[in-house]
Amino acid sequence: MKKKINIQSCLYGITFFFITLSGFAQMPIFKRYYISDIPGLGWLADFYITHLMHYMFAGIFMGLVVYSISNFIVLKTGFIQLTRDMIIKIVIFSGLILTGSLMVIKNFSGTPFSNGMVIALDILHILFCMALLFFGVYQLIKRKKELLSG
Repeated sequence: MKKKINIQSCLYGITFFFITLSGFAQMPIFKRYYISDIPGLGWLADFYITHLMHYMFAGIFMGLVVYSISNFIVLKTGFIQLTRDMIIKIVIFSGLILTGSLMVIKNFSGTPFSNGMVIALDILHILFCMALLFFGVYQLIKRKKELLSG
């Protein structure tokens, strides 16, 4: 049985890869562990390139989320059909978008965020990212088990 390729899933996968890569590049791990010394990967150590890339893919990610929400509302009638996994994703995506948006606002000059608030936003954003990564792995394992048992 051939699976039909979904453009939205491909775009989500590409966006997820690059937003994760650029997010990790915001922390100086690529320079620290000499990954950026590999030919062709030097741009991973450039904060401004990865920062702009993260913002660009975050915009695409938010567009995909809005598109998915509007698609769900138009094609499905009511919220009765929400599954547990969908609710978990909604919570994680909402947390990522909220903390990410507040971090963008924090970068404007003259924003009255305290140091504690900035640290809390950073930690929450990273926790939501980790939750999304772990939930994605959980869903892959669950899908493999369903394919093997079914």
